[in-house]
Amino acid sequence: MTTKKRKHVRIPRDFTRLDIMHPVAAGIDIGSSSHFVAVSPHLCEESVREFGALTPDLVSLVGWFKGLGIQSVVMESTGIYWVPLYEMLEAEGIDVQLVNAHHVRSVPGRKSDVLDCQWLLKLHTFGLLRGSFRPTAEIVTLRTYLRQRDSLVVRSGVEVQHMHKALNLMNIKLSTVLSDITGKTGLNIIRAIVAGQRDPAVLASMRDGRCKACEQTLLDSLTGNYVPEHLFALRQALRLYDMLQALIEECDQESTKLLSELTESLPTPAPIPKAKKRGHKQPQVDYRTPATQLLNVDLTAIPGISEYTAITLMSEIGTDMSRWPTVKRFCAWLRLAPGTKITGGKVLSSRTLPTTSRAVELLRTAAVNAGRTRTAIGAFYRRMTLRLDSGRAVVATAHKIARIIYHLISTAQPFQEPGQDAYDAQQRERAVRRIQHQAAALGLALVPANKSGAAAGC
Repeated sequence: MTTKKRKHVRIPRDFTRLDIMHPVAAGIDIGSSSHFVAVSPHLCEESVREFGALTPDLVSLVGWFKGLGIQSVVMESTGIYWVPLYEMLEAEGIDVQLVNAHHVRSVPGRKSDVLDCQWLLKLHTFGLLRGSFRPTAEIVTLRTYLRQRDSLVVRSGVEVQHMHKALNLMNIKLSTVLSDITGKTGLNIIRAIVAGQRDPAVLASMRDGRCKACEQTLLDSLTGNYVPEHLFALRQALRLYDMLQALIEECDQESTKLLSELTESLPTPAPIPKAKKRGHKQPQVDYRTPATQLLNVDLTAIPGISEYTAITLMSEIGTDMSRWPTVKRFCAWLRLAPGTKITGGKVLSSRTLPTTSRAVELLRTAAVNAGRTRTAIGAFYRRMTLRLDSGRAVVATAHKIARIIYHLISTAQPFQEPGQDAYDAQQRERAVRRIQHQAAALGLALVPANKSGAAAGC
């Protein structure tokens, strides 16, 4: 019996050894009370040290790195304990990378803080780790202001619920008559109640002209039982709501001030078409112009994206798309691309990975809003809803919007909306070509209905 001689396969040089990518580097395992740091043994005899988390300890750590000539640092952390040290190292010109703890959790051997920092250093030395995305310092500052604003909006929503509860306990059915008690009519009535007004006729006369409910309906809903303890709860909820609204306005002022500094040296953009009228819950400042100046494109032209959504997206993804080489990398980073879980040639799952990204949340909201419009994206959303369930249709539409955003920012080209009619015509042409291919595979030919009718008439 003869055996077939196996052909020698030449292994590329890159697969035979690992090249050292970061020779003068350090690995840090971040903790809440102390940080474990590892450097290469040829740089220092005591290659692993523990530093406290207090500011003097961090200053000592940065000074130790500068004395050793450290050029690159990788750190792994959960929570926000990494931020102070990251900013201090970045200010000293040291390349810092924050890695996902999920990517480096498989530490060989027994797990300890010392082994963690050494394992981080080893992987980083050979370039086997990818740093998490973090925008520039200016964009991070803007992101902090906008995130603080969003948290204040959530807190104000809680106080609105408290006002709802206090009114209902007094059987004042204002929430069943008005769609929003924080509108002009609702707030005027609530402030009058807190000030001591109890006459339903006087309260109903405070109705704004744009209110859909008539004055008689308001009169009936404002006849209630004004209990002192519930009035006390309503008064406190209103005070907290007003205070939070003032803090939200302060966040808008700080954001506007920062944006004016960032766009001071940038050229003035071409006149932008007038946007829709802002609601009373939307920021009453112009976020559209500075976002267009920084991105060189108007994202609000995309259906479903408002001024505030555009500026918030910019604060989350930055202004430079070169951080992601391709649009597929960008969508995969957002976790909007289909997952790849394949083994033995069999696809086990293609579900998108879970994420808590604020950018993804904004894109999903934009997808739902775009689904209500007569645009190409709206038609795509409705088509996906027929094919898939509503949840997956939202993800698919958000994925489409993310690809559009990547293309617009990368090329600085304005968005051109084809419209729903053009999208429907394109889908019809695709359906016709698909049916023609199926017919050709069966040895048949399709004849247009009008030609066959004309032939039958002859």
